[in-house]
Amino acid sequence: MTSKYIFLVGMVCMVSCKKLDLTPTSQLSTTVFWKTASDADLALAGLYNTLYANNGTVDQNAPYWWDCFSDNAYSQHSLGGSQNALISGLTPTSGNYQLLYYQNGYIAIAACNSFLANVGKVLSGDTLNRYKGEAFFLRGFNYFWLAQLYGNVPIVTADPMTISYQSKMAKSPRADVLKQAENDFDSAIAYLPDTKYTTGHAVKAAAEGFQIRLYLFEQRFAEAAAMAQTIISGGLFSLNPNYPSNFYKPDQKSSPEIMFSVQYQAPAVPHPYSLNVLLIGPGWKDCQGTQDMINEYEPGDPRKTMTFFFPGDGTAQGWPYPGTVGTPGVNEWVIGFYPGKKGVDPAVTNPTPGLLDDQDYVLLRYADIELMYAEAQNEAVGPDATVYQQVNAVRARPGVNMPPLPAGLSQDSMRVRIRHERRVELALEGLRYFDLRRWGIATQKLNGFIQNPTTPSVTTMYKDMYEYWPLPQTEIDRNQPELVQNDGY
Repeated sequence: MTSKYIFLVGMVCMVSCKKLDLTPTSQLSTTVFWKTASDADLALAGLYNTLYANNGTVDQNAPYWWDCFSDNAYSQHSLGGSQNALISGLTPTSGNYQLLYYQNGYIAIAACNSFLANVGKVLSGDTLNRYKGEAFFLRGFNYFWLAQLYGNVPIVTADPMTISYQSKMAKSPRADVLKQAENDFDSAIAYLPDTKYTTGHAVKAAAEGFQIRLYLFEQRFAEAAAMAQTIISGGLFSLNPNYPSNFYKPDQKSSPEIMFSVQYQAPAVPHPYSLNVLLIGPGWKDCQGTQDMINEYEPGDPRKTMTFFFPGDGTAQGWPYPGTVGTPGVNEWVIGFYPGKKGVDPAVTNPTPGLLDDQDYVLLRYADIELMYAEAQNEAVGPDATVYQQVNAVRARPGVNMPPLPAGLSQDSMRVRIRHERRVELALEGLRYFDLRRWGIATQKLNGFIQNPTTPSVTTMYKDMYEYWPLPQTEIDRNQPELVQNDGY
């Protein structure tokens, strides 16, 4: 079956801090693990360790490169496979994210399944519920990724030790996969503490936030608005008055806005490859903004220069090379694009390979909750006062100070405004590609899109069938005849 080869990986995550034991792997769960409460701590750390999956250069959960699958940004090195997907299309052998999100998703799910089946042996009461809540959250997180990307995939919830390694499993429809993710998020919401996000461990609001995304994906607007209002009314989170500092240390640690992130801490846990170097360093300058993205900003919106570098930028604008200014056509700055600035550590100068940096990858923040509320409420009942309130709050953030929306907008006009606000507020945060798909306009926006106005004959491609990514061919081959490829591939 899909997960038949991955349980050992999950167990390695769990026992990596323990002395090597030659016990047969089929006996790991009974002879090595689940004897003391400390085993639960190691196993839980193993679950979070799955968030650090890497393709050799870029971290899988680095949100920047998902924007390169969209009209927001361009990856000249096709990190994650983004540029290949936009120019050559998606195939069952595309590799990169097309392979990794499937394989690593099931590695994480197998580890969560094992954890949920066994953690009750060593914990009880409120502690057990909290640990289970974190496992439910991470399993739902991975099933939601699988549902968004591939749609129809196998659903596995059993302890891997109870499943034959020779068994095979057919895929379930996307609706069932989404239901599994929803159930997991519901369990997480029931068990996780209703506190601020401070330690890297998931809290109740994180599960609620991803549940809102799921509701929006399914166009369950009233439910999405209600859950977003719960977070807003709870008062645990607020907008960071310093927008750029959501994306670099040490300010991230005290941001009231961050609700879930993949956390790093150099030198013990740095990025496998420096984020500063990937974004702005020599030989890289990857994830450069498109002219279409730049044109989206309203005149005077400071988020434009907080998110991208521009020609002539010097040290006063955060350019990390003292004595020089940013110049298109020089040192991998591709003419027609704008290097990413969001997430570049302003304390770093002359970033070079080997740099140990540790910016956390922000996967959910409060501004997104406010904008998701506005979107859901506008779709459910129209542009009432609360819709204006939440959009205007994001625009009025200190340091951004954009004027409020004009009064009297229709539902359609408000929809346009909200989609605009999502694009500029959340640029380079990995959401644009998924927004376009769930809005049903990905083909309209991405098929025939001119990434670079200096080369108008080069356009991107997107097909309706990409709403369901192809399953990796290796998985089809390994699980025939039960596992069948998605239509069109």
